[in-house]
Amino acid sequence: MTKYSKIRMALLIAILILILAALFMYGSTQQEKPAVTPCAAQDDIDKASVPPAKKLEDWAQQYKDIKLVDAHNHSASNRAYDWKLDMMWDKYGVDRIVLFGNVSEPSAVGTDKITWKAYQQYPERFIPFASGIHLLEPSGLKAAKDYLEQGFFGLGELAIASTYSEALAHSIWKTEHPMDGILPDLYALCAEYKAPILMHIDPPEGIPMLKLEEAANKYPDTIFIFGHANAHNSPENIRSLLSEHPNVYADFFAGFTAFNPSSAYKLEDFVPIIKEFPDRFLLSTDSGYGLSSEENAIQAMYMLLDALDDPALIDKIAFGNIERLIRDQPITGTQLAAVRQLENRTGKKYDTANLSKEEASKLLLQAGQPLPGTEDE
Repeated sequence: MTKYSKIRMALLIAILILILAALFMYGSTQQEKPAVTPCAAQDDIDKASVPPAKKLEDWAQQYKDIKLVDAHNHSASNRAYDWKLDMMWDKYGVDRIVLFGNVSEPSAVGTDKITWKAYQQYPERFIPFASGIHLLEPSGLKAAKDYLEQGFFGLGELAIASTYSEALAHSIWKTEHPMDGILPDLYALCAEYKAPILMHIDPPEGIPMLKLEEAANKYPDTIFIFGHANAHNSPENIRSLLSEHPNVYADFFAGFTAFNPSSAYKLEDFVPIIKEFPDRFLLSTDSGYGLSSEENAIQAMYMLLDALDDPALIDKIAFGNIERLIRDQPITGTQLAAVRQLENRTGKKYDTANLSKEEASKLLLQAGQPLPGTEDE
């Protein structure tokens, strides 16, 4: 082999070595970074789509020893309360329900009658509120007084202001803002009976909220419940409202924050403000409005209680605050007259000096005395 042949051979060997080295390095790189196959990508999607392992049944079991009151429910509409007792509320641990039906329209008068019937059937389960009140006519004030005298524990839900709600924006008995129509007189009436008024206000900003603050200032003895206060609203806005007005309560629709895609917040975002105002929050489902089911709204209530992580606070939010508002209402003149009729019929005497509205209704029902308003059904 000549000198030049040896040089060519050496060059060929060197080139071959470089090629082999390059191939080795490329193969190593591919092993370190495997390609994402369509199957792998689909696996990631499937994992992301898996719902939380904890189901409503699990939440209900975890909190089975806690009384749970839904402070805002429309199930008098279509008499839905009847089947929900067995199929939903008993099953998932909802012990009491603030019940009403349609809102701020003539049909609400009919659902108020259904509400009253439900209360007579299940007085331990239902807390009747009245929503069949014409807010633009003096007749509405008389209707409200009759409801409260009869034994209803609150007025609402009432469409106090609504621009965007598909359900209430076109209600024919609604007002434009919280100082419109008969509302000032209605607030004074509620103060007289110590009965709360549950208010739908949307949007939760601008003139409607300024007028709510005006009402809260002018009627300091009236208990205002700002319905679904967390819907399309921030914790800071609620904090500002509650800090300025001790007679305003927040109805917290946990399902909206937990499951409605339009919510900008998480349940945990509201925990600090609930802890700041522990006596001023009520918990509700709003019958699952805007959610895939009312069951989701119930689950969200449990999720909020879990986020609070404070047994004493949980008791207040789950049932204590709303039951206090009901318990503090005094017996009405109409109820007192019914008790006197009972005394005349039975010959028994009852101590009515400190009897509450709730106690009077229980007394009449247990004695078989028809409640006021029963004859109107």
